[in-house]
Amino acid sequence: MWIKSSDSRHALRQPIHVLRFAPFLTVMMLLPLATIPKETLTTPGLVREFFGSLEEVRQAVQFVVHDQVIHGTLIFDKEPILNGAEVVDSTPLFDPWQGPGDVYFKIRKNAIAPRHFLESGDQGTIAVRFVLIPVDANRTRVKIDAIYQETAHRIFHASDGTVEKSEMKEIKDQLETLQEAAAQAADARRRQTSADLVRQSLIRQREDETAQSAQKDLEQKVSALHHELERRVKSPGADLKAAPFQSAATLKTLSAFTDVVILIVTPHWLGVETPDGQRGWLPQELLEQLP
Repeated sequence: MWIKSSDSRHALRQPIHVLRFAPFLTVMMLLPLATIPKETLTTPGLVREFFGSLEEVRQAVQFVVHDQVIHGTLIFDKEPILNGAEVVDSTPLFDPWQGPGDVYFKIRKNAIAPRHFLESGDQGTIAVRFVLIPVDANRTRVKIDAIYQETAHRIFHASDGTVEKSEMKEIKDQLETLQEAAAQAADARRRQTSADLVRQSLIRQREDETAQSAQKDLEQKVSALHHELERRVKSPGADLKAAPFQSAATLKTLSAFTDVVILIVTPHWLGVETPDGQRGWLPQELLEQLP
């Protein structure tokens, strides 16, 4: 726009000043689109307090950290689970943690415009941070943050909270499973103690009894107890698992007709001990009663 002036030379110089600053104004308008400073980026994060000891919650968190999945996001609709995550000791996508507690990370490289990261685009890395903070002997706090950075433009994108909520739900489910298994194990120990007392009582009874009828009755009771506490592996055999999950690590393969002692009973799995003292888990349908 021309500015009227009595000085004709001044009037001619007005558009020249505007044009001189036009490239600078253009750069300033485009600058926010080029990068988002990390220190100004905020993520919603998620904090939850669990009823459980530090070691119980740590076991659940480590299970989720090592499950090779970034929960709550995806790249392609036909692949609803984003696999390929890896555990790392640290990542530059997060500033060093200055608070109390233990910190764990998992990342997924080469993620293309992952869902639930605000305005995400291009290819980059997803990072999830888990902070484990003890509250007292029976309560533990977990803090989860997720972030995505484009590799080429180094632009950071905050999570909308879906990843944090999904990762936290996985920790909750795993913790409940572990606590249920621990409760079942405690109940099994109580039943085992009762069974030991029954055995001892029966042994003393057998030593005191001299009549043949008493001996036969004792054998029947021991046999019934034997059938209650023991099972054998069906043909063709079964894998002894480290936890009551199909995806759990295999401790060893048990051959068909291997006898095992039942230690823990759950709706679908049995905690057992093999003749050589190895303990693990087997699906109930792979076991049968002794003949």
